Amino acid sequence: MAQALTFLGLESSCDDTAAAVVRHVPGRAPEILSTIVAGQDALHAAFGGVVPEIAARAHAERIDLVTEQALEAAGLALSDMDGIAVTAGPGLIGGVLAAVMCAKGLAAATGLPLVGVNHLAGHALTPRLTDGLDYPYLMLLVSGGHCQFLRVDGPESYARLGGTIDDAPGEAFDKTAKLLALPQPGGPSVEREAAQGDARRFAFPRPLLDRPGCDMSFSGLKTALLRARGGVIAEKSGLTMQDRRDLCAGFQAAVADVLAEKSRRALETNPGLTAFAVAGGVAANATIRARLTGVAAAADVPFVAPPLRLCTDNAAMIAWAGIERFRAGHTDGLDLSARPRWPLDQSAAPMLGAGKKGAKA
Repeated sequence: MAQALTFLGLESSCDDTAAAVVRHVPGRAPEILSTIVAGQDALHAAFGGVVPEIAARAHAERIDLVTEQALEAAGLALSDMDGIAVTAGPGLIGGVLAAVMCAKGLAAATGLPLVGVNHLAGHALTPRLTDGLDYPYLMLLVSGGHCQFLRVDGPESYARLGGTIDDAPGEAFDKTAKLLALPQPGGPSVEREAAQGDARRFAFPRPLLDRPGCDMSFSGLKTALLRARGGVIAEKSGLTMQDRRDLCAGFQAAVADVLAEKSRRALETNPGLTAFAVAGGVAANATIRARLTGVAAAADVPFVAPPLRLCTDNAAMIAWAGIERFRAGHTDGLDLSARPRWPLDQSAAPMLGAGKKGAKA
């Protein structure tokens, strides 16, 4: 019988410095004993997005502190751990390095096994942590830096079915918020405005719906919104509150339509799935989540969305992915490298472009 494992997880791929402790006893549901996330929204607010140099410095200052806090919150010491898991990529390389070097130091000092984790695998395996999903299932990663469909067949086995060829949806939401002078992060701001807007007023495109497959594009939506905003300003010499709400509603509806249709295609072409799961900050958007829930229901497949705190970047998912990889026989040495790009599906052609919040693998 497999042994009980308790892992420390570290995460620093973008603008959240995180540490967590997760325990798994075979035959029982995994336990998140602690999860600490130190966000950086205030540090980047004035810049309209994440500044890599500022993020890296903050990670270096905080990673040991959140590690100490996670262990204290779990009521455990490093000597109680069975291993250390750390995000080794993809992401902003300065930030990734901060946690990787910290994890190496802890592993060298304690002799604990070290497991490098792909950040995307952390998201992709979260439904197994929260809901105990069986393989294979469809995962939609939809966030500020990533957007792709993955068929998850095991902790080391992923097939990418499609993804964005330019901006990720979360990045497009952030840019939309910036164009409309809304506060960052842009996703919640645009969603609040859209709730009181008319989604039919502006005719925004639904990119790539006229092409087969599951690839997506969101950069053109940003350009369309910029032009629509310019047209209103030229006509009225400014934007009213209702204009801004209608622009947000139209933009959000276009993103939801694209994600829903591409999800339908992914489910249709991959029979035998146990569930349709979604993770990433954009999954918190109520309109988008409702559309995806409807797609899953139409396909007669369970819809799984982990709690919001585990949809966004966190270290509990990294600790869990480390446990899964360790059980599969994988460990890393002290030569573990931080990687700005690290595709889960090594056989798939590289995606085009890279967003401001990190490489899209």
